[in-house]
Amino acid sequence: MRSQRSREGELLIDHRASPGVSDELMRSIGMPAGSGKGLFEAPTYTCSHCSSVVVINPDRKRERAYCAKCDSRICDDCGAILAQTRECKTFKQLMDEVQEKAAKQQVGSIIIPT
Repeated sequence: MRSQRSREGELLIDHRASPGVSDELMRSIGMPAGSGKGLFEAPTYTCSHCSSVVVINPDRKRERAYCAKCDSRICDDCGAILAQTRECKTFKQLMDEVQEKAAKQQVGSIIIPT
């Protein structure tokens, strides 16, 4: 069984050779203060429900959302949806459904010449 930490990626932002980016701008895109100056490293994970990459803020106090059905960390937005619906739908399952629906529509539109 794989641990959650083994599924993490890494974000590296290097502004050591530049003046950097203001804290206000970095906060507006969801990054912690100070991440636009100097060297910033943080672990990341990919939400299994929407496939967005989440930067793990080391200063966060709230618990991260987790889906026990697919055994994965999920983003805050998908965590709120999961809390309401109690339905686990991974990104892979969603894409499979979309492809299947498209294939059915394509098969239904084929005209066979006589």
